Amino acid sequence: MKYYNLKDSQEQVNFKTATIQGQGKRKGLFFPENIPQFDEKFIQNLSQYADEEITYECMKAFINDEIPSEVLRNIIAETVSFEIPLKKINDKISILELFHGPTLAFKDVGARFMSRCLSYFLKAQDKKVTVLVATSGDTGGAVADGFYDLPGIEVVILYPKNRVSPVQEKQLTTLGKNIYALEVNGSFDDCQSLVKQAFSNEEINSQLFLTSANSINIARWLPQQIYYLLALKQWLQSEEEPPVICVPSGNFGNICAGLLAHLRGLPTEHFIAACNSNDIIPQYFKTGNFIPKKALATLSNAMDVGDPSNFVRIMELFNNEFDTLKNKVSAYTINDQKTIHTITDVFEKHQYILDPHSAVAFASLEQYLKENPGKKGFILGTAHPVKFPEAVEKAVKTKIEIPASLNDLMKKEKKTIEINSDFEELRRFLLSKN
Repeated sequence: MKYYNLKDSQEQVNFKTATIQGQGKRKGLFFPENIPQFDEKFIQNLSQYADEEITYECMKAFINDEIPSEVLRNIIAETVSFEIPLKKINDKISILELFHGPTLAFKDVGARFMSRCLSYFLKAQDKKVTVLVATSGDTGGAVADGFYDLPGIEVVILYPKNRVSPVQEKQLTTLGKNIYALEVNGSFDDCQSLVKQAFSNEEINSQLFLTSANSINIARWLPQQIYYLLALKQWLQSEEEPPVICVPSGNFGNICAGLLAHLRGLPTEHFIAACNSNDIIPQYFKTGNFIPKKALATLSNAMDVGDPSNFVRIMELFNNEFDTLKNKVSAYTINDQKTIHTITDVFEKHQYILDPHSAVAFASLEQYLKENPGKKGFILGTAHPVKFPEAVEKAVKTKIEIPASLNDLMKKEKKTIEINSDFEELRRFLLSKN
């Protein structure tokens, strides 16, 4: 399998190179040269396969022989080493709980897969690699955990000051060793802009071997297909019709992976991109005009993105045909007031506690199902509610118990370096690591 640069189709690389480089020339994202199809019998008999085997079948076509089968199976065993259950909230809406991993967020799967692939590829390299990543919340913690103490790799995480939750901040600022957290006076978009500038800076790239662990990296993006396969495996045990799938969406890597899985043969009724007040994509669906905006701070902070990087991949999946995309995907905007109301309502009616991101998805799916009676679906539960105690406790009027796995973490001291959203400060820091 080759991967081509969406900004320069002449640049084609293999999986290893795409994983190590992160992105191509002119900051272009890599995209697979073809969409490998699932075997029909495999999809029809998902319930007969173990999760690890499903994951292996999902990923092998994208890697071929670049990672030996035995090594890939070991990587996969560590990637899906925790449960990913699909649970009913009510008769029409279920939730795929993606927060049972080590950092209680859906990004654990992609981060663990990518870190282990990168570690394998770097065994033959003498040069140290710097993983540079911007986070709006959960990416940082998942990447920090996934890459922690791996030889030959340093991780530099940029996050927006005062715009991540206390648990999120602890997860990305307390590990130390090869993990460095930069607290940026600005928004997530500022952090992402700084990362992109670093990747295109000749001085930095002449002295450092940079790669990215955001969902722009194919090794982070592609394994997110696994969620949808594991969800369907459970869905088909009680439902006959394909599901409507609603995905909390910020940078659009997750829903993009779901759409890729669908185009490979995964049966689905419809997709919904659930957005908070950062409504760039809902507005795009209304007007046909993609207009990035400055990100707004909301309760669902991991979705506070004003210029979603992965949307270009979604357009590529649909051959840049706006009408074809609209037939398969809808987009909704849910504000903070509606988010809190949804958390309260679901808790009172169903005794289920949603985090703000999952609440945005629930409200969006609920609205779609009212407009399309007779359908059923599920949302992707992307984070544990304990990561957003202020909003959730306000909504349910109940103290959220901190899982035992976080007790020690919350006592640790935060270690960060504060910088402004000025590239010169990031440049100096990165070059000091050489």
